Amino acid sequence: MTSPRKNLVTKEISYEDLKALLARSNNLLLVDVRTKEEVDKGKIQGSVHIPLDTVDAALAMAPEQFQAKYGVTKPQLDVPELVFHCQLGRRGDVATTKARQLGYVNARNFAGGYKEWSEKEKK
Repeated sequence: MTSPRKNLVTKEISYEDLKALLARSNNLLLVDVRTKEEVDKGKIQGSVHIPLDTVDAALAMAPEQFQAKYGVTKPQLDVPELVFHCQLGRRGDVATTKARQLGYVNARNFAGGYKEWSEKEKK
């Protein structure tokens, strides 16, 4: 059995790695934990909006409920590509920690957040 601490090394994902993952993976679940007002100003294409204060409840939903509410398949606990992000990284980190506590061992945070994404995408 591996120690959960071992995975902390890969708790964050860079802009470059996320961009590559979005380009090649059909299995990535990218969760935007910002407020609705923030999401209305722009979002990363393909992300699913689950506000930070509802992440626990969302990940505890039955798969059918999750699918009905968010329009995507609920991730399995060992899903390899589960990434959270917010505007600057802090809320994404909180969501990633919550997900890991619920058993999502590979959950990661895009620490640069939407701010870094939007800056780099405009170049």
